[in-house]
Amino acid sequence: MTATAHRGDVIGFRVHAQQLDQPADSRPLAEPSILDFGVQDSGSDAASWALRNRGVRLSGPTALQQSPDLALAWSLRGAPHYYRRAELADVQVATSPYSEADAGKRIFDANRPLQAAGIGARQALTEIAVQMRELAARPIVKGDLSGALAQRMAEPYLRLCRPCQATHLYEQPFRYAALHAGLELEPGTSPPVLRRIPHWPDRPVGPAEDPLSAPAHLHPIRNYLRFLGPAAPAEVAAFLDAPVVEVKKRWPSDAVEIVVDGERLWTLDADLPGTSGSLVRLLSPFDLLLQGRDRHRLVPDQARHKQLWPALGRPGAVLVGTDIVGVWRPKAAGKKFSVRLEPWLTLAAAARGEIEEQAARLAAHRGLTFSGVT
Repeated sequence: MTATAHRGDVIGFRVHAQQLDQPADSRPLAEPSILDFGVQDSGSDAASWALRNRGVRLSGPTALQQSPDLALAWSLRGAPHYYRRAELADVQVATSPYSEADAGKRIFDANRPLQAAGIGARQALTEIAVQMRELAARPIVKGDLSGALAQRMAEPYLRLCRPCQATHLYEQPFRYAALHAGLELEPGTSPPVLRRIPHWPDRPVGPAEDPLSAPAHLHPIRNYLRFLGPAAPAEVAAFLDAPVVEVKKRWPSDAVEIVVDGERLWTLDADLPGTSGSLVRLLSPFDLLLQGRDRHRLVPDQARHKQLWPALGRPGAVLVGTDIVGVWRPKAAGKKFSVRLEPWLTLAAAARGEIEEQAARLAAHRGLTFSGVT
């Protein structure tokens, strides 16, 4: 008999699976399980605060940037993610495109001129990666690397960037190729500096032939179900920018069906073990809990979606128990730090107090003086 569940069960499961319910300052830096999936670092102190929200002992963003245990690389969706340094070579395998069609979809509009020139997307990623690795013999700023690549690559790889009136590689192939070239990002640099990953294995440069040959705990499809399930293949494909058919071909054999509020989904654990207690968290705009492609489940009121997920300038989200109850934005003035809160409902006094406490912790995390919630 197929298991059934409701929206609250699903969000509670994700909160627990992502370890958002861990006590503060109770865990070492490299322990959180979401590092298997990568911790996205888009925005101010995004990754360090995401880890702090999961109980990691971390004094601030600089401590993360200087840690020898974690490393930063462009990976899923071309976004910067932190991983355990010891697993970077396996992450490169696990995040490689599953097929030629998958590679073409992941690089978006860059695929059209390549196809017209008879160049496959996987071949293009390999050729870019080969050149990138050679050019990055020493640490190199992104703009310098891009300019040097533009002198080496043929026309189908290039586009005219109107804002800066220069010719560059398309952005997504550039980002995806970096890890396939054995390059990481130097944390804390803006513009980004790329450098070779120490002790990179001696193997062919470019995407791996078989992403499923990586350790199972790094497989992106499986990790979506681990941390953002239950889910349907289309949701996983949207998260990865991959074709649905390629995701279905590699669907975990131990995934089980579950019906959530009438929707047929899949999970790796039909019991959906959830969190206990009514925790409160100020989530960064790109926190993993907000990355699921079933936004209607996380925030049932679709009128709120544009406020939480605008095209530009995303706010953070306020989590109380298993509900997103509002958005927040930081405000820094000199050494003072405050949080502007926009609640979607009347908050209980206990929740308001915990939000104040979270905001004060975030101010300390940034090395600033907390001046209140407005």
